[in-house]
Amino acid sequence: MTGASPITSKLRTAIIETQDFDKMRKWQMEPTEYSNRTVSLAPSSVSFLRQIGVWDHVDRDRVQPYEEMQVWDAPTESHISFDLAKANTVAAIAENANLVRGMLRRIDSLAADNVSLFSGTTVAGITTGEAYEDGPDLSAWPILTLAPSNPSIGNAATATTPKKNIAARLLVGADGINSPVRKFASIYAEGWDYNRHGVVASLKLDQSKMPWRTTAFQRFLPELGGPIALLPLPNGHASLVWSTKVANATYLKSLSPPALAAMINAAFRLNEADLKYLFTLDPMKDENAHAEELEWRLKHVSTPLYVPPPVKAVQPGTAASFPLRYRHTGSYIMPRVALVGDAAHVIHPLAGLGLNLGLGDVAALTRTIEYSMTHGMDIGDLLSLEKYVEERYLTNAQIGGACDLLHKVYNVTGNGPFAWARSLGVRVLEGLPPVKNFLTKQAAGAY
Repeated sequence: MTGASPITSKLRTAIIETQDFDKMRKWQMEPTEYSNRTVSLAPSSVSFLRQIGVWDHVDRDRVQPYEEMQVWDAPTESHISFDLAKANTVAAIAENANLVRGMLRRIDSLAADNVSLFSGTTVAGITTGEAYEDGPDLSAWPILTLAPSNPSIGNAATATTPKKNIAARLLVGADGINSPVRKFASIYAEGWDYNRHGVVASLKLDQSKMPWRTTAFQRFLPELGGPIALLPLPNGHASLVWSTKVANATYLKSLSPPALAAMINAAFRLNEADLKYLFTLDPMKDENAHAEELEWRLKHVSTPLYVPPPVKAVQPGTAASFPLRYRHTGSYIMPRVALVGDAAHVIHPLAGLGLNLGLGDVAALTRTIEYSMTHGMDIGDLLSLEKYVEERYLTNAQIGGACDLLHKVYNVTGNGPFAWARSLGVRVLEGLPPVKNFLTKQAAGAY
């Protein structure tokens, strides 16, 4: 966070990225098109991005705040709504690429000599340094060996040559679920795969049916393996995140855009038995089969008032999927190493909290570094880094555990006692507005 604070503004910082920074800076899409990689930003995350000067460089015309969430369970139709405006907290949906471009523009605006960007660069190896007889004692410092991730990426200012070494007083691993930094530090991550995939796509909605308040929608579908969520984007667009069984994900990705649109509309409106039947249709025989089946079945069911507007179109080429996993490391720190984001914890996306937790980590680590420098401490020392762990570990464990529990609770199929108890709990909570508002505020500021 060089530049975010006068205290840390003199630190030399190296940012290493395998992808092409220039391509990220130039990212641009038509106003009628949206990336399928989006995130839900909690108010605390937006506040942090404002604090460090990134939010001013984000294209706000492509960010959609939302005031309300409608959530319900398909087997019992038990329903709960969250009024974010009443709780004085408004979340927002943004494209990943928009945020990354904003961050790079913020770094460029600082024109800081002490920030080095390594574009198109991979970490070929990490070792521990040595104590040099005629130089510094680097015996406890991580030494990174950098090499081009693709020789065609980068330019004279950013490209690296093989065997370029960097010594790190503090190595921050923000390098994802398979973190090489975590491996170097011998930090073990426990967890499991859910045997589920998240299907994503960019959608165009029927604007004549838009709710008067900007709303996010989520419906739990236990028989199909998880919830489907529709997150609002500007100008009548939306982002899909459908957590489902791997075979279902493969099927959905194989559909034409019109057939996928029909399946999404069905998932918010039909019972699970009807929806499972739609998964048996052969799109190669009749590309209109899904839409025709949906139209016929909707004549025989009543649709709740809180369903989302119908999907008119799926943006071509945006249907994709990713595996769902849970991971949490035993520690976030080792001498001169700190892990943030997915390198430290990976959670189920049903609550849309992943990036928020990662930004919370970065904010806490920034405060820890500032505290250490203010008090004359070594920023890479374990004693200094403990403050970061104290602030983040329990919060991340609680939120990750809660998301894992919700996944398991809402994957219990059938209409037995457990489903009845689940429905009763939701109905009781829906009838207690003060409790709902409290939970909403807690979630908004917990990151």
